[in-house]
Amino acid sequence: MGALSSKKKESSFEGEQVSFDHFQVLRAIGKGSFGKVCIVQKRDSKQMFAMKYMNKTQCEARDALSNVFREIEILASLSHPFLVNLWFSFQDEEDMFMVVDLLLGGDLRYHVQQGVQYTDDAVRLYILEVAAALQYLHNRSIIHRDIKPDNLLLDEEGHVHLTDFNIATVLRDDQLATSMSGTKPYMAPEVFECAADTCDGYSFPVDWWSLGVTAYEVRRGKRPYDIHSNTSLHEIRLMFLQNPKFPVDCHPGLVHLISRLLTISPEKRISSIDEILALPYTSGVCVDTLLKKKYKPPFTPPKDHLNCDPTFELEEMIIESRPLHKKKKRLSKQKSIRETHTSISGTTEGEAVVYEGMLVFN
Repeated sequence: MGALSSKKKESSFEGEQVSFDHFQVLRAIGKGSFGKVCIVQKRDSKQMFAMKYMNKTQCEARDALSNVFREIEILASLSHPFLVNLWFSFQDEEDMFMVVDLLLGGDLRYHVQQGVQYTDDAVRLYILEVAAALQYLHNRSIIHRDIKPDNLLLDEEGHVHLTDFNIATVLRDDQLATSMSGTKPYMAPEVFECAADTCDGYSFPVDWWSLGVTAYEVRRGKRPYDIHSNTSLHEIRLMFLQNPKFPVDCHPGLVHLISRLLTISPEKRISSIDEILALPYTSGVCVDTLLKKKYKPPFTPPKDHLNCDPTFELEEMIIESRPLHKKKKRLSKQKSIRETHTSISGTTEGEAVVYEGMLVFN
């Protein structure tokens, strides 16, 4: 009986605009500066996705709505084998949702913290795969501005995918970006100088610097420059004058490649996949083979457990005041209260806030 009623309900989804009701929430797996992430299953197709949801009230309080709208618009225009691609976007009374590719291999930050020792070959493949994604973005005038291990997710085979376009922006007609956007330890020298009003702005080469910092950190287990949120500009400038020290067993070709990414001058910095492939260390790589994921990753994420911090699920179940798995019941109760209030007072106070500026994507 239950199976039949479930099947009837699922078939009714056909032709409907996708909403939260179309998904079954399985568990929380992460959180970012503007939202949380959980694993969901689409009820009709049984396909698994990752769902990122952002509370409207919190976004309004932090003046972050424009970031969310821009991220959805950017992702809706993209599709690439080394990106975390968007499938659906929608909203309800409480939250805005983005449903994207589910990648169960965990992010590079998680594996570095777990003590994984990445080989030269593994780091070289990550650089190439991220470089292919960056080339794709930059050809479409998109600058990511937040390349770091936290935003590089592995699939089950170990290929890397770039995610989190929350502070990405579009540069048109030789425009320059001027805001101090990014994560401080991974920001390029010209971003700091722009913030200090000593340069006119910055462009796509900042992503390649961040890739260099990320590659160095993944290979060595620590960043090339000890920059923190409270590090002064003077201290940062002094750090940039020092050449990073590489592990003694690091391949000279990888040392040269990362050093070229960590070049202070953006004009002299490697800023394309073609420049990377022109180096002897990567000259044998075929782009078509790379994009088809034919190069086997040296590191395969464990499959016997979820590659994420288990406290995300505990926080969602215990600490979160409005847990996602209780949303349907909560909204139904709120709707009942509103309808009762309306019938008594004749007003519609408390109706759902709908953001017309948010792109609904399917």
